[in-house]
Amino acid sequence: MKKINWGTGLAIAIALFISFILYFVIKVQSNSKYDNELVVEEYYKHDARFQEEMDRVQNAQDLEHKPVITKTAEGITIVFPQNFKANQIKGIVSLYRPSNKKLDFDTPISLSNPTLLIPKSKLVGGQWDINMEWQYEGKKYLTKEPIYIQ
Repeated sequence: MKKINWGTGLAIAIALFISFILYFVIKVQSNSKYDNELVVEEYYKHDARFQEEMDRVQNAQDLEHKPVITKTAEGITIVFPQNFKANQIKGIVSLYRPSNKKLDFDTPISLSNPTLLIPKSKLVGGQWDINMEWQYEGKKYLTKEPIYIQ
């Protein structure tokens, strides 16, 4: 039996380590269960609107009575401030699933009372990021909140 010197042993160890890493990289890239898409499409356009977005977030923070987002047995309820006229609140609620882009969806805000319900039937269990872009009397607001559905 031939004895392996330290240089050959080190080269074999490095080659095995690289093979080990490549095995997992190839496994993750070829398996559709691991979706490695960008969370936000058109990332750079999204970044360019950052200051406008921060202004809308600040508008929402400055409200004396803020919309309340809660998890209920029926789904997710969003209750807008009572001092707002419900039929004048317009906008869109976007629900993002960080782990699976295919589950993302939007719900328009069109109210007759101050409560919006997103039914549980539309929601798969797990982490959801709620991004609510809305306006009232010409002023724009942005409310963001993560929520976990069981």
